[in-house]
Amino acid sequence: EPDCILIWGATGAGKSTLLKLLFRFYDVLSGRVLVDGKDVRDLTQESLRQALGLVPQDVVLFNETIKSNISYAKPEATMEQLRDAARRAQLLDFIESLPEGWETRVGERGLKLSGGEKQRVGIARVILADPAILVLDEATSALDSATEAAVQDALDEASKGRTTLMVAHRLSTVQNADEIVVLKAGQVIERGTHEDLLAAKGEYADMWARQAKRDALAVAAE
Repeated sequence: EPDCILIWGATGAGKSTLLKLLFRFYDVLSGRVLVDGKDVRDLTQESLRQALGLVPQDVVLFNETIKSNISYAKPEATMEQLRDAARRAQLLDFIESLPEGWETRVGERGLKLSGGEKQRVGIARVILADPAILVLDEATSALDSATEAAVQDALDEASKGRTTLMVAHRLSTVQNADEIVVLKAGQVIERGTHEDLLAAKGEYADMWARQAKRDALAVAAE
């Protein structure tokens, strides 16, 4: 089973920079970025980006139909492939309940869809593209906790059979990670499993305790 790695750090720790280096938006000045043992500078942009599938915090949608927005990942996809991707992203029942179904227009930047629905369109796209590496960049951080839990199920489905790199500052997704890499001010300060890092009683353990306390207060307030 491929690994799921969580890159965790506060705002400004370097998480986004790390992803930009992986996607080769710019190159490293020292050291190397390797994908499957190959330096990304030796790969073509096309082959590198075919291997990477991204679900960002805010999925970009075009003022087009749901069908066009999902098939953007693979224009030659059959209806059967589209339905399978939507089903795995937990979106198929929603699409088929709409009066215009797959031909429903999503509006400018997807304004006719809820946040959870937009994220699931992004997940369906990634499932259809079938990349070797799935990159989740704060993919659920803009959602409320109930929607986040539902979208997380779709993300779990999307990550099956591929290496997954999760970037987060909220710790609600850590249970799925095989390894957690903690960044601070552009440096890796800790790495290991959730249990290892709690036992180490370092920065991660402190933040975990603080977030758990905050979540408990939020639940009590509801």
